[in-house]
Amino acid sequence: MKRRIPIVPTIIVLLAALLMVRLGFWQIHRLHEKQALLARYTANRAKPPLPLAALFPVDDGALYRRTSAYCLGVQGWRAEAGRAGDGTPGWRHIAACRTGAEGPGLLVDMGISADSAAPAWTGGPVRGRLTWAPSSQPLIARLFARPPPPTPMIVSDVAAPGLKPTAQPNPADIPNNHLSYAVQWFLFAAIALVIYAVALWQRARKVALTPPSR
Repeated sequence: MKRRIPIVPTIIVLLAALLMVRLGFWQIHRLHEKQALLARYTANRAKPPLPLAALFPVDDGALYRRTSAYCLGVQGWRAEAGRAGDGTPGWRHIAACRTGAEGPGLLVDMGISADSAAPAWTGGPVRGRLTWAPSSQPLIARLFARPPPPTPMIVSDVAAPGLKPTAQPNPADIPNNHLSYAVQWFLFAAIALVIYAVALWQRARKVALTPPSR
């Protein structure tokens, strides 16, 4: 006589459902963390400006605050996709600056243009909001290697000559989809259990309708 409930498949399905539920609760935990971080970012936008030197070492808690620094000289440029404050898309020009007391590795977003060629800006005082520079690590490398530590970047209020000011970073633009992810994991767990329950019911019905062998 066949067992009504197969042991191994049932254990596998239950473990899979438990894992999905655990992932759902993890997403809820991440939701609360993200909400607290976004609240801190929003509060930073209203705080008085501080020199970048006063915010070192920069961490997530300092982002979106107004700050200032002095670029002693531009060591190089890189161009990334971006948009101006008026919504115009284009190339955002990020200068790698030599600094003094502000510390090494300062990057400054000096504005948007339709051309990827580097602007004619050699340095000077910079004021704007603090954020992390976009990662230059390729996507494939991110999958298999530990990402480098983020680099602070000031999005300058005043653009370099010939450029439009880049849109200032805003925590409202940060997606917070953890609740929807949590709901998806809970639904996946429920669907898996329902499908398996239907399969068990069909199996039991088939066994009940099968005449005993003689």
